[in-house]
Amino acid sequence: MGAAVDNESDTQQMVLPLTLPLILSLSMIEAIINNPDGILAFWMSIFPLSSPVVMMTRLPFGGVENWELILSISILIFTFLLSTWLSSRIYRIGILMYGKKATFKELLKWVRVK
Repeated sequence: MGAAVDNESDTQQMVLPLTLPLILSLSMIEAIINNPDGILAFWMSIFPLSSPVVMMTRLPFGGVENWELILSISILIFTFLLSTWLSSRIYRIGILMYGKKATFKELLKWVRVK
């Protein structure tokens, strides 16, 4: 996101959608501790933006199957690689757009530029 903006306030606006799932996972820790095998805990441990917090909360209480752990880690690694690739595409164009405020729609255009 750093390449798409040129000041701190714009960065905060761009990063907000990425930090909301992390904040949500932190606020749901009590429900996850009470029911570590529940459907909420399962899906939040699979979703990449909340899986590090939720899976670390679930692991000490047991009940996490090996396939769940492998699936969570695999999705997290794939998402990391995808976000790195997308970031490089955005950076390539964004570095040239100094002074222009980017929108999410423009970011999608930048990703598609050959």
